[in-house]
Amino acid sequence: MASPTSTNPAHAHFESFLQAQLCQDVLSSFQELCGALGLEPGGGLPQYHKIKDQLNYWSAKSLWTKLDKRAGQPVYQQGRACTSTKCLVVGAGPCGLRVAVELALLGARVVLVEKRTKFSRHNVLHLWPFTIHDLRALGAKKFYGRFCTGTLDHISIRQLQLLLLKVALLLGVEIHWGVTFTGLQPPPRKGSGWRAQLQPNPPAQLANYEFDVLISAAGGKFVPEGFKVREMRGKLAIGITANF
Repeated sequence: MASPTSTNPAHAHFESFLQAQLCQDVLSSFQELCGALGLEPGGGLPQYHKIKDQLNYWSAKSLWTKLDKRAGQPVYQQGRACTSTKCLVVGAGPCGLRVAVELALLGARVVLVEKRTKFSRHNVLHLWPFTIHDLRALGAKKFYGRFCTGTLDHISIRQLQLLLLKVALLLGVEIHWGVTFTGLQPPPRKGSGWRAQLQPNPPAQLANYEFDVLISAAGGKFVPEGFKVREMRGKLAIGITANF
């Protein structure tokens, strides 16, 4: 019997996307998936609906069910809560990717920039129950089958980034790698938006991107000019880091 992925190139690209374990492989397989479906990556929430409608594939149906249920929560207003909002997220760590996913579900246009070109943090995180529930609702098991199996309640930062990256791409987040955020350019005139100062030599589309909201998720050591740091420490926030 022929493999279910053998007759449709999009199905094979989707399987490659699910199984990809390197950042560049995730990006290239998603690009190929969109190409096979005649779509451009980074089209916001409408892109997700187009992928879902065109990719009539048994392996994807459980993931669509999860994401549809999440997107159907009243707070998102069917993806219309922030349709007129343009956002720039700096940093593709777990926090940056997770906030990008949330903004996309709200219907905002989301562009994310990350100075690195790969995920290399193997530190293991303990996941609180509410975090496990949140990630399960985003289809984490589909991207990482061992996610919270049995009594397992931890995950490496790298693996967490990979699964959140895949969700963000499916929901239409536009992602640029190897791009460093260096500052802000105020709106040149009334009615225009803010722009980012980026290095090195970003594409024109990114350099001219005007946004209403900036979210810095690049760590506590990086604070954009004009912003103040306010830190909240929880008594149960315990971190143990071991590098070998």
